Amino acid sequence: MTSVLLSATIPLMKRFIGLLLALLLPGLAAAQTPPPVVTIMRTPLIRPAPCTGAFVAHDLPHTTTTADGIIRMYQANGAGLAVADLDNDGDLDLVLGAEAGENSLLWNDGALRFRKTTLGQGPTRMVSAVDVDADGRIDLVLTTNTGAVQYWRNMGDGDFQRRVLPGVAQPAYVIAWADLDRDGDPDLVTGAYDAGFLTDRGSEYLVGPGSGVFVYENRSGSFAVAAQLADEAQALALAVTDLNGDGLDDLLVGNDFDVPDYVFLQTGSGLGPDGWRAAEPFAVTTHSTMSLDLADVNNDGRMDIFAGDMKPVNRDTATLAAWIPLMQAGYERRRYRDLQRNENVLQRADGTGDYANLAYRLGLDATGWTWSAKFGDLDNDGLLDLYAVNGMIEAEIFAGLPNHELVEANQVRRNLGNRFAPGPEEWGLGSTRSGRSMVMADLDQDGDLDIVVNNLRAPAQLFENRVCGGDGLLVDLAWPGSPNPAALGAQVRLETDAGAQLRLVIAQSGYLSSGPTQLHFGPAAGATPRTLVITWPDRAQTRVEDIAVHERVQVVRTSN
Repeated sequence: MTSVLLSATIPLMKRFIGLLLALLLPGLAAAQTPPPVVTIMRTPLIRPAPCTGAFVAHDLPHTTTTADGIIRMYQANGAGLAVADLDNDGDLDLVLGAEAGENSLLWNDGALRFRKTTLGQGPTRMVSAVDVDADGRIDLVLTTNTGAVQYWRNMGDGDFQRRVLPGVAQPAYVIAWADLDRDGDPDLVTGAYDAGFLTDRGSEYLVGPGSGVFVYENRSGSFAVAAQLADEAQALALAVTDLNGDGLDDLLVGNDFDVPDYVFLQTGSGLGPDGWRAAEPFAVTTHSTMSLDLADVNNDGRMDIFAGDMKPVNRDTATLAAWIPLMQAGYERRRYRDLQRNENVLQRADGTGDYANLAYRLGLDATGWTWSAKFGDLDNDGLLDLYAVNGMIEAEIFAGLPNHELVEANQVRRNLGNRFAPGPEEWGLGSTRSGRSMVMADLDQDGDLDIVVNNLRAPAQLFENRVCGGDGLLVDLAWPGSPNPAALGAQVRLETDAGAQLRLVIAQSGYLSSGPTQLHFGPAAGATPRTLVITWPDRAQTRVEDIAVHERVQVVRTSN
């Protein structure tokens, strides 16, 4: 009897001790693992264009709209956007989803010159850029207004061919990629948007047992449903991050309307139903979550979570009058124990798994009818700023407004260290074109972040950064020959004599968008960069010394 008890107890004790060591000594595993062999390439960035102290707006040859220009129901959601190096030439290309007509591929020929080709037909919702088959070329995975998932395999030379994403059959509006089980390949999470599916398909077969939130396990390039975490969802955004500090990636689902956001924590028992438990780690959440972003806003080494919602920037009579339809629909109502608020939320962890909402304190609670909101160091001062794109068009809700449109300016919030303040008007980022999806990336490789917005019923825009606030640094990771060539899930910390900055390699952020895996750092003025500390997805570490500003650092992992 004693031997039976010992045989059952010893594995549990070992697992408990291992978990305890992982929590107390997070760097131990990396320290005991020999650093991987890497090849490091350094390239000077190009000379920036003449400084103007502003962003210069350029129209792009793409407009997301309907056949007759009238926006009805969930056509108001617009379409997604992705940025990635699709042809492996070193420049980041653009993919813009469409409502009516063709999606656009804008090939970057350098110096902000683009060639346009097309890819499939709208109505497109999310645009995701990821190397699905691990062949070294970035593929495209698009969702549609009806929940169908389109997989376009990158064949090289600008050719994309439609393929079946093996095993993925449930309706999806948003998707996220991450190596959830730490076996080396990116798994897939999908979320449904039931209200839109019911409206656009006119059938309830999409809602219920076949809808909701699904986790797919990647099995050598084919996907199998591991767990259905919810049988209903109004998901407009997904985020994958370790919420409770146990070393496992958890899942945050941002839901629209009265459906509360979902949080699912991994238990360590695999990706199946027993591997997840629902949780409520937040005291307050957004009500109609439209955007999620992960960023280390205060450079403390931990990821903050920003959720975007609808709240007018101003409370003057004219603004509130324009928002009346939303007020009549129940805006700002409160229910007993209701955690949801009609405003932005910034969740900050204290290191023990407890979170506090700092949006009010930092001045980030209201940015308008916000669709996508993302952090980026727009002025290269070492602090992450926030940009939010706004506006609403819908023929029934805003029937009393000209062209059925609530016109709002996009909002920028500049990080001052202890709070955020409205960005300078001279930056020129207050577009009123009814933005939807948005990405930040250094499209001209000059060391600062440019911004691309896929508007609704107006041409998409590229905001070229000519603020010239300081020198930037670009970092690219690659792990060729592995099932995760872009090193999704890696963390990169830039150490300087003025502190450290942390970035994540992720495949989705904001609203219906896929940002670049290329990382941007803006060292503070006068700060001297010293070291890049790379924690790869398998927790092996690489240190790159003697870092200089205004260069691109490519780190290619060549062995395990």
